[in-house]
Amino acid sequence: MQESHGQLERSLKLRHIVFLGLAYMSPFAVFDTFGIVSDTTNGHVPASYILITVAILFTAFSYGKMVKVYPTAGSAYTYTRQTMNASLGFLVGWAALLDYLFLPMINALLTNIYLSSGFPNVPRWVWIVGLIVFITIVNIMGVKIAVSANMLMVVFQSLIALIFVILTIRAIITGDQGHFVFDPIYSHSMSIPGLFAGASILALSFLGFDAVTTLSEEAIEPKKNVPKGIFLIAIIGGVFFISVTYFMQSLFPDISKLGNIEGASPEIALFIGGKLFQSVFLAGALVSVIASGLAAQTSASRLLYAMGRDRVLPEKLFGYVHPRLKTPVFNIIFLGVLAVSALFLDLATATSFINFGAFTAFSFVNLSVIVYYFKQKRTRTFKSTIGYVIIPLIGLAFNIYLWFSLDLDALILGLIWVAIGVIYLLYLTKFFRNAPPKFDFDETING
Repeated sequence: MQESHGQLERSLKLRHIVFLGLAYMSPFAVFDTFGIVSDTTNGHVPASYILITVAILFTAFSYGKMVKVYPTAGSAYTYTRQTMNASLGFLVGWAALLDYLFLPMINALLTNIYLSSGFPNVPRWVWIVGLIVFITIVNIMGVKIAVSANMLMVVFQSLIALIFVILTIRAIITGDQGHFVFDPIYSHSMSIPGLFAGASILALSFLGFDAVTTLSEEAIEPKKNVPKGIFLIAIIGGVFFISVTYFMQSLFPDISKLGNIEGASPEIALFIGGKLFQSVFLAGALVSVIASGLAAQTSASRLLYAMGRDRVLPEKLFGYVHPRLKTPVFNIIFLGVLAVSALFLDLATATSFINFGAFTAFSFVNLSVIVYYFKQKRTRTFKSTIGYVIIPLIGLAFNIYLWFSLDLDALILGLIWVAIGVIYLLYLTKFFRNAPPKFDFDETING
């Protein structure tokens, strides 16, 4: 039975779009992977952030082109389906599902990393299972996180990040540890493969920068403000991440001095501000992972529900809504069970696994711009060739290289996931005799 929806109100200005995009990215993402990327890049985290920021900016330019043509939800899936092929679009959407399905696992791992630094004697499984059970129960009960609450949490995290930077600068100036040098950005010991490997992990920090494409129907002048918003979000996020990690890396050019590489940020918080600031820092981290975990599980369960309702997935299971709680209970439990796999993975592998889907989506957004230009663009000039071919090609090359820089285990798991998608697509289309099913992203996100 179809439910009638009123027209969405166009009320979002550019500043609203930018703030919501930054809220989705989460300021505390800068601390999540600092230790493992510092180890991977031999002390060049800011340089890897510059690399991934450049790649994201090229891709943001392509998102801007596509959102002007297709101002609807669905992002890479919609663009690929419209410009290339419905079956290929299905597989891009399938790969992008990795971000939705496994992001709660990342939050569980981060909870363990942060809280284990404050309570080292508690077994890691307690924090992982504890967070998963908590967000699962809360989501089943029907929680909704308002935009205003998200904004407050972002402000809280940003203030703690600012205090972190100030204390780090003070520690460098007044102490014997660290110096303000250019080495974190460039030095003779830099390894290009190492920088790309680090950048392939740091893409997690930008996960969701493209989410504002789903606000097109609620934005004032969407063809102008949404592309501009995407670009501003990527630039502001990149500058913030580069700046914070420069000071962290300047203080600790060699993170092997720290006891736990994955938990480097809480240890640095203890070093620069003592137990009191570490407690405040851990509070900010906990707010970040709980908010992100709740939002990730909520959005993923709704996406699975839409796919079940549209019979892309089995309707009886994934299309079920509890009659009293009004929540897709089976989907939420399913996502909770998936997240328990965090017990068997480290943060680097889990992050790379999720970024497999992100780089696949980013690559096809760039490719969609190029295909659109040659298939549907009628007027072609030198300027349009730069915008629709050269810039997307550079973005595509960056993303492909980053894709191959992912952790080998993550690449294998990702390719297995895509293979499952191909088999499932063959089943759904009866070996391409029927049209591929359509993901109803618009109703999922806006409904």
